[in-house]
Amino acid sequence: MNSKPIRVRFAPSPTGRMHLGSARTALYDYLLARRTGGTFILRIEDTDTKRTVPGSERELMAGLRWLGLDYDEGPDVGGSCGPYRQSERREIYQSHAWELVEKGAAFPCFCAAERLEKVRQERQKQKLNTGYDGFCRNLDPDEARRRAVNGERHVIRFMSPRAGVTNAVDLLRGPIVVPNEMIDDYVLLKSDGLPTYHLAAMVDDHLMGISHVIRGAEWLSTFPLHALIVRAFGWEEPVWMHLSVFLKPSGKGKMSKRDTALAMDSGYSIYIGDLEKLGYIPEGVLNWIALMGWGVSEDDVMTLAQMVERFDISHLNPAPAAINFSKLDHFSGTHIRLLPDEEIARRIKPYFIHAGLEVDNDTLLKIIPLIRERLVTLDDCLPFAAWFFKGTVEPKPEELIAKNLTAAQCAEIARKSYDILASLPEITLAQAEPAMRALVETLGLSAGQIFGILRVAITGQTVSPPLFESMEIVGKEKVLERVRGAMGMLEKMR
Repeated sequence: MNSKPIRVRFAPSPTGRMHLGSARTALYDYLLARRTGGTFILRIEDTDTKRTVPGSERELMAGLRWLGLDYDEGPDVGGSCGPYRQSERREIYQSHAWELVEKGAAFPCFCAAERLEKVRQERQKQKLNTGYDGFCRNLDPDEARRRAVNGERHVIRFMSPRAGVTNAVDLLRGPIVVPNEMIDDYVLLKSDGLPTYHLAAMVDDHLMGISHVIRGAEWLSTFPLHALIVRAFGWEEPVWMHLSVFLKPSGKGKMSKRDTALAMDSGYSIYIGDLEKLGYIPEGVLNWIALMGWGVSEDDVMTLAQMVERFDISHLNPAPAAINFSKLDHFSGTHIRLLPDEEIARRIKPYFIHAGLEVDNDTLLKIIPLIRERLVTLDDCLPFAAWFFKGTVEPKPEELIAKNLTAAQCAEIARKSYDILASLPEITLAQAEPAMRALVETLGLSAGQIFGILRVAITGQTVSPPLFESMEIVGKEKVLERVRGAMGMLEKMR
């Protein structure tokens, strides 16, 4: 830890969808910033124009907003260190690339792609390192600059040291030592004038005052290079942290496209936008991903505010973490149950409306206590409670016949039930349940048989929230109407 104010950045590339790895990085950035009173920055690293996906930046920002990870500086909120899109900082990178050339830490390279490919193939045949062969390293600096200024096509490469080792320190993993002969002369500035990540991220982290770099383990292989670039400029290095790798649910290998497709078929996804559409709530998603790499109990239930209070980067764990979708269900359902009734009602109402149902808020609020314990995702409200908002239900005739009973017997039970319910001043839990349990005793049948007939008759389905509480919400008139309808169906089946 250094003494500078904590400044962290989430710096995604808009080349695809926002996934669990991106979300976890953003979360840890957010937690560190909020825990220390620091600053959380969003920077869009969009210099890889060939791989940029239209709409990706918008999805990234939408994902952060849905998760509740508000950033202090960024493309759409401004800040003192902008622009926050790398494509708008081209001149900054060009000047810094040439600064390294002047320092003797980089050089213009005029090698054609055809030559580089031929060299690569030859070195591969000889089982040598297939990196750059250093052809332009020893060009006269003045001659190289003249050729570049005259418009000859070129890139700028970092002049990696050839002898010795580079020691780069990762906070989670400790020192990482690499022989310099293994570090390639990586391209810093491409021939189109745009930087590679290796230059742009280092320059921006310095100019934006980034004190802690939290990023994925995929950057470990070039981590020593990045340390060398920062040192070549003479800048203070940030605290580096490379997070754990996500493994497929089996724990064997990274998630592949096939694994992702299988997850979707099972009602899961690794993409944040999909999880929102699948009905998961952001509080549950955050809790789930936070614990994949944070050395606390895997069952710790925490709100975002509680995570901020407890977060400590020294507790992050670099060990690979398997994606466990059962844990996602656990945390989603748990956090739904932590919400007030009014908030659950607000969040599930759109699902009913999308299903073409008219929803009145009073009825919706009465339903919440009956279904909240059953909800794992918000869209679970539909199979449990959509029937409340339907004018009529259509039971399957065969489901009206209780186990070990005939249609005639069930018709008689429905008639007796109708008579009892019709005789009550109103259908409430306090009045209806004792009367119906008395019928169970009188007939010598099980409550499951008699109440099962009523449940299907009133709800149109075999599974529903508690029966008598549901009947009270539906009201006497509608209950009797539906029991009458069931009686008619059973009579036809005699």
